[in-house]
Amino acid sequence: MKHLFTTKVKIVLVVAVLLGIALAVIGNLTGVSIPDMFVKGVLTPIRSGVNSLTARVEQLYSYMFEYESLKAENEALKEELAAIQDQARRMNSITQENERLREMLNLKQAHEDYELVDGYIISWSSTEWSSTFTINRGTNVGIEEGMCAITSNGELVGLVSEVGPNYAVIKSILDSSLEISATIASSGYNGMVQGGYFSGQAGMLRMNYLPTSATIRNNDQVVTTGATVYPRDLIIGNVVDAGFDDTGVAKYAVLRPAADIGALEQVFIITQYNAG
Repeated sequence: MKHLFTTKVKIVLVVAVLLGIALAVIGNLTGVSIPDMFVKGVLTPIRSGVNSLTARVEQLYSYMFEYESLKAENEALKEELAAIQDQARRMNSITQENERLREMLNLKQAHEDYELVDGYIISWSSTEWSSTFTINRGTNVGIEEGMCAITSNGELVGLVSEVGPNYAVIKSILDSSLEISATIASSGYNGMVQGGYFSGQAGMLRMNYLPTSATIRNNDQVVTTGATVYPRDLIIGNVVDAGFDDTGVAKYAVLRPAADIGALEQVFIITQYNAG
């Protein structure tokens, strides 16, 4: 055991001496001292790790800076888009207003005796028997009950049945309770027009009390006869069918309304006109 220990000691000493000689030779050749070599050997891995960590931190900082930059750019683009959309809405409003004024001007040129107030439809109310809608104008612009509503093309829409300071309810020509004195323009035959709800013809009109001898043709135009309520020659609709009523002593005609009631957005109220 003692001999083995002595041999190990000798080996260690020999290795140490050889290592010392090798380090001395390397130091002489490179000009680096043994302590420097030791320090470099220990610190180089640490320095490499620190450099790697620094690079990662710089990369993370660059990413965060880029993210903030993109976020700011995104917010700026959102504000720009909102401004463009707001401008588009204003332009659309101006376009609608110009169109409204143009339509009113054209209508007044065609009917110089009309005093008109325009209004936009804000709600609808329809049942099996009635058809009404509400507009955003009322007594504050001179609208009264009993005034009639038309389109920009002079097509009859209905009659004001209720009015408030800033609203008016219009009973449309589809309402079965509304009766309109009318004439077939091409032949002069007179009758009364009502909404077709009562006869199971929703969306259509029915012209009653026509003479049995009346010649009624499809597409004949029907207009208002003219009275204290409705000006003369407002377009009501066109004939699509005809027949005898239940008594057999009078004829009737089924009309398609000239105005597309369900698609209306705007109407014109005739506040005054020359009944003569």
